[in-house]
Amino acid sequence: MITSSHRPRVLAHRGSSEIAAEHTLASYRAALEGGADGLECDVRLTRDAVPVCIHDRRVDRTSDGAGVVSTLALADLEELDFAGAPARGRVEEADRDGSGVLTLERLLDVVAEHRAPVELVIETKHPNRHGRSVERRVVDLLRARDLHRGPAPGRPSVRLMSFSALALARAKRLAPDLPTVFLMTRAVPPLAAERPPGAADAVGPSVGLLRRDPGYAERMHRRGRQVLVWTVNNRADLELCCRAGVDAVISDRPREIRELLDGPDERRQAGGGRG
Repeated sequence: MITSSHRPRVLAHRGSSEIAAEHTLASYRAALEGGADGLECDVRLTRDAVPVCIHDRRVDRTSDGAGVVSTLALADLEELDFAGAPARGRVEEADRDGSGVLTLERLLDVVAEHRAPVELVIETKHPNRHGRSVERRVVDLLRARDLHRGPAPGRPSVRLMSFSALALARAKRLAPDLPTVFLMTRAVPPLAAERPPGAADAVGPSVGLLRRDPGYAERMHRRGRQVLVWTVNNRADLELCCRAGVDAVISDRPREIRELLDGPDERRQAGGGRG
């Protein structure tokens, strides 16, 4: 158990991807059952402009198919298995919800149906052939559910994040109150790290950047920006984040990170987590 009194929120990176295949419903459900405070997903558009939760430009790594996401229709993606089973061992149609492609709309359903408030952090992937349409389609889905206006009691909290400053600016034009996060790696130029774009309400440095510059989070807090750090998968990095006072950690291992923060006894007494 971490002894620091500071407790950052724990966000599940593509779900609980140490337990189940990334960006599947099984992975996100495992994260929520494991006590994650929120979920993180990557979004791309299909050929027919449907937002789907896929990290890579291609589906080759994460499914039993091949091809570029933006050149495949949703119907094409629904034929693929994203759960890691070989093609000949695909599950029956009734169970496809657990292994098929996950749309952002379906993930929003899961978040809305969860018993406790959940934070959802959506990364729009760039560059892509759809350009500015990605943010527009995501905001349209959020607006239809009244999730585009920032956090409020009784509804999930949603943020949009990107490595692209232009993407964040587009999101702010479409939904001025939607919280945004500017993502950075440790290779980002120092000036860009110290002066994130005006459209960014928060910063998302890699844990490598924080290792190199432990005082970074404090400086961003003084500038009025929250700090969400990725990808935090071990005790040493979690302790670093606690000492730095970061607001949230994004992890492939949300259950393990939550237990390091709270202790396994508290987790068991809580009956599966705080949501």
